Amino acid sequence: MRFLRRSLIGIFLLGVTLAVIALAGRTVVVAVQDRMNAEPRSFPQNERVLAVNVIRVEPETIAPVLTVFGELRSQRILDLRPSVGGTVVEVAESFVEGGAVGQGELLLRIDPVEAEAALARVRADLRDAEAELRDAERALTLARDELAAAEAQAELRARALTRQQDLADRGVGTEAAIETAELALAAADQSVLSRRQAEAQAEARLDQAATRLEREEINLGEAERTLADTAITARFDGALSEVTVIEGGRVTANERVAQLIDPDRLEVAFRVSTSQYARLLGEEGDLMEADVTVTLDVEGLDLTATGTISRESAAVGEGATGRLIFARLDAAPGFRPGDFVTVSIAEPPLPFVARVPASAVAADNTVLAVGEGERLRTVPVELLRRQGDDVLIGASDLAGELIVAERTPLLGAGIRVRPITPDAAAAGPQAPDMVTLDEDRKARLVAFVEGSRMPDEAKSRILSQLEEAEVPAEMVARLESRMGS
Repeated sequence: MRFLRRSLIGIFLLGVTLAVIALAGRTVVVAVQDRMNAEPRSFPQNERVLAVNVIRVEPETIAPVLTVFGELRSQRILDLRPSVGGTVVEVAESFVEGGAVGQGELLLRIDPVEAEAALARVRADLRDAEAELRDAERALTLARDELAAAEAQAELRARALTRQQDLADRGVGTEAAIETAELALAAADQSVLSRRQAEAQAEARLDQAATRLEREEINLGEAERTLADTAITARFDGALSEVTVIEGGRVTANERVAQLIDPDRLEVAFRVSTSQYARLLGEEGDLMEADVTVTLDVEGLDLTATGTISRESAAVGEGATGRLIFARLDAAPGFRPGDFVTVSIAEPPLPFVARVPASAVAADNTVLAVGEGERLRTVPVELLRRQGDDVLIGASDLAGELIVAERTPLLGAGIRVRPITPDAAAAGPQAPDMVTLDEDRKARLVAFVEGSRMPDEAKSRILSQLEEAEVPAEMVARLESRMGS
């Protein structure tokens, strides 16, 4: 009996269990069918409003600044090359790399022994030439005196011949006397001819002596210059560079021993593109004498100098483009030739332009302007200049309008935005807009938050805000946009 009773109890419990399982399964099936047959809930779709930074376009006259890079140069650079070779016997204390020297200061001296010996020989030759000239002058004087004596003797012989002929005509002379007189006259004429030849030779000797004296004087000048060239002096005030010799060293003629640079007459050479060069031309096509500012960054401390454009290169140069322009600097303390500097050139002013961030202009030269209903519209603009992170645009058609300062892929024509001006951004964050929710709307939001996968901390914070009488409008709009997605 006990076995039968226990068997019946087990069968009863099994039947009850199967019945409960069947009831539960039917309940699940009915719930799923009701859920599938129920109409889907619809939530209101709110338009998404984006907050954007905007700036107001205010036309003005702006002088663009062209920024390029250049290299400093000195207008006076002199290579020191000795005209004679030899051993360096004297060097100035300032004849070192970077040494400052003054005009006329002795820099180095080459051994002058050979030059002094050559000068002494030339002076001796000059004295010989002077003595030869004096001897030639005396010989010419004697030759002229002898010629005058011979001419006088010939004249006497001619009168004697005339007298003998007169005697013969009167019958008191003889033919022999006449012949003797004629022979004497012929001999006198021959003597005159010889004396004239001697005079010509004396004159030629005098000319040769004068020429030799002039030649020796030229040699004397050359020897004196050679001696003077053994001492190298500074032609102007400046600093020395690339010094290659010391005392006791030997140099050859025309060897560069140093370079003298004038650090006070600096200029900057910079290259610009052809389009940039065209903006620096005046009305007549000449290069304007625009003002330039040169800046050298030295470990955070900027050295600055001002100047004026002075000239341009005569040719473009092989393998180069654009134009090479030179600007003369005024006072440039701290600068040195060879410095790589930043050059800012002031261009002619542009009227009716506005300076806006470069991020406000798209690649197709358009901007997004805030139009009616705070919706964006695309406006084409004329891009005039790029000034670092800013650009200059023609502002005649956008005067007084608000444009987006920073464009993103989310922004486009027709999108509604909430403009944030620089003044509003500087004033700090404003208090959020608050709204009052009805019970049905609040219940839907609470149910959505509780059933979402948010972190527990975020859920508790949002639920505590929803329990308040007024709720931030931005949070409500964010939750409802998620509910509708």
